[in-house]
Amino acid sequence: MSIPRSVADVLVDHVVLEYEAIDRMYLNVYVPHLQAVGGVVGYLHTHRGQRFASTTAVAPMTEAFLRSIEQFVDGEDLDLIAFEKGQRKDDVTQGYLRKFKKSAGVLYVGKAQEKARVMRTERRRSNRTGGTYPWIVESTAMVNHYYFYCVDEDFGPFFLKFCSYFPYNAKLCINGHEYLKRQLAKRGIAFEALDNGIKSCANPQLMQKLGDELTAEKIDRLLRKWLRRLPHPFPPRDRAAGYRYQLSILQAEFSLTQVLDHPVTGRVFFEEVIRENLDIGRPSQVSLIFDRKIMSRTPGRFRTRVITEGVVPSLHVDYKKSRIKQYHKEGEALRTETTINDTRDFDIGRRIENLAELRKIGFAANRRLLDVQRIGHDCFVGEAAFQDLQKPVTGRRAARSRAAFCRPACTRSSARPAVVRPRPGHIPE
Repeated sequence: MSIPRSVADVLVDHVVLEYEAIDRMYLNVYVPHLQAVGGVVGYLHTHRGQRFASTTAVAPMTEAFLRSIEQFVDGEDLDLIAFEKGQRKDDVTQGYLRKFKKSAGVLYVGKAQEKARVMRTERRRSNRTGGTYPWIVESTAMVNHYYFYCVDEDFGPFFLKFCSYFPYNAKLCINGHEYLKRQLAKRGIAFEALDNGIKSCANPQLMQKLGDELTAEKIDRLLRKWLRRLPHPFPPRDRAAGYRYQLSILQAEFSLTQVLDHPVTGRVFFEEVIRENLDIGRPSQVSLIFDRKIMSRTPGRFRTRVITEGVVPSLHVDYKKSRIKQYHKEGEALRTETTINDTRDFDIGRRIENLAELRKIGFAANRRLLDVQRIGHDCFVGEAAFQDLQKPVTGRRAARSRAAFCRPACTRSSARPAVVRPRPGHIPE
């Protein structure tokens, strides 16, 4: 087994499987007409026929929604778990998944008190008449949320979380790697799974094609299917009038997984990357990675963070509310992952229809990070060329030596190439 000596050696000679995939996505599920006070007033006054708009009119709808959840839990013989403060919901879910034998269905229902954005009614007094009247305001409150943990035939495990208070906003969480595993299994394609990833596949080209086919339309269909199966807070007449849930992107992770031939390969990669790229979080470098112009008024902290859990390091680079994380996954693969927490960082809307454009940005950022790391660590000229540049030139006027832009090779190995730091504006050959 040959031991790689540089980042380029690892990426060129020691990657046995490479694929791109959407990882976790956290989506907002909301009724667009009910996200502002004016829309709520229109719903209550025009659609519900109230003389004075007040959220007290939706109290019966809230009670009916809660009853339907209780009836659903009893009818499906499900557990209703009251989550405790600090309890890891994923640990609870994994226990239910190990016992679940069906191809699809509901695992259990969870309940937790969380802060939510709500609409409420307060009483105001008229300065002219002295009488009181209802006034709807936007506020926050600690209210119960209900988590429906489910398994889908195409998407695998996911959850849909409903706020129990008007306007009943919800959250949908899916995992693109689980989607990919389901698609491979349905087609009978042999693969070996990593935790939240894939280690090997009998047909890598088809696997990548399946990953590319995870579209906004398929995610929307997943939501519609399960809204029909699960308790729904809005009655049919509201939905017929256009008060229907839509999707927007709260958080999206775009991952590049490069499975390595040996664990030592990954350790070599991170040793070199961490030593040579501690300045990768500077604005000039971040501008290259995210292909965005950075100015003095650009918000956010520009920094490089190396976080070590046990003996496994991970590299973090931030841009506004988005970030790239790079780590050695289970000692088997190099995972480079761009997480976009606000699509506005890239002048893109939050609606799910923008997923195709957003994935281009996320996957391109992963590739640019690797390019910057490879260029920053590996030399453009070998040791022999470096020595030639230092020899005197006779018979013609000597050009400015490129050696001025090089630093000496690492003293650990005389055969190791030197590292070139090109001058600004210089494009290496």
